[in-house]
Amino acid sequence: MRFGIVFANTGHAVTPEGAAALATIAEDLGYESLWTVEHVVVPADYSSTYPYSPTGRMPGTEDAPIPDPLVWLTWCAAHTTRIRLATGILILPQRNPVVLAKETATLDLMSGGRLTLGVGVGWLAEEFDVMGVPFAERGAITDEYMQVLRVLWQDAEPTFSGRYANFTRARMHPKPAQATIPIVVGGHTKAAARRAGRLGDGFFPGRGQPEQIDELIDVARAAAVEAGRDPDALEITCGAMPDVDAVKRLADRGVARVVVPGFGTSAEQYKQLLGAYADNIMSKVGAEV
Repeated sequence: MRFGIVFANTGHAVTPEGAAALATIAEDLGYESLWTVEHVVVPADYSSTYPYSPTGRMPGTEDAPIPDPLVWLTWCAAHTTRIRLATGILILPQRNPVVLAKETATLDLMSGGRLTLGVGVGWLAEEFDVMGVPFAERGAITDEYMQVLRVLWQDAEPTFSGRYANFTRARMHPKPAQATIPIVVGGHTKAAARRAGRLGDGFFPGRGQPEQIDELIDVARAAAVEAGRDPDALEITCGAMPDVDAVKRLADRGVARVVVPGFGTSAEQYKQLLGAYADNIMSKVGAEV
């Protein structure tokens, strides 16, 4: 089992010193990855329902800073040597896929092949309006952009013809350090699970009770089989588990990674909170770095 830090680019870690502290402390304690969240803007008084809270509102206030995930991860990459750098998630349909391919390939190369790109379709309709992206088409855009990214990362003379992207022999360099950057699909719906099975390298269920997570994992693996892919190759990441037995149960289901919040208000608090989880949970289930 591998362990990561989720909501990494929030709280104290929005500051340069906080980000560096979280990244280096997590790496020293044996955490395998950092996972960032994203919103380019949060329109005031939004009416869309945040799907991961019973209140329908995001944690914190609309003014809480959320640094750009790729820039934040680049800063952390410069302060570390081993820990993986992951978006969890980046709102893919809001991004230009050609520019994103270049940015992510560069970050992967400069970090020594440590990037994982977690993607999602997004939920905040008002944010899509600000960015001029059709909210109703975000699923179809995401499916296509995932394919675009891989073509640009892998092919010598990338060529693609689709509804949202078209290019011919668009040479893009540098290429990633990895043969390809893993794409993890995040989300709490069966549609997200099916997308992960069809197109993703991994699946990150956004929420749910154990039986709901089990169902989503089954949906993702079934979609992989239907697409002619190996369901066992789909890497599963799940949210924080409070005890050893719960983590072991996830391991028995084939979950590869558990992520816990990196909340803290200082470097000392990071050491205390993340250290306690490492001592009480990670050391007892055989954490893999």
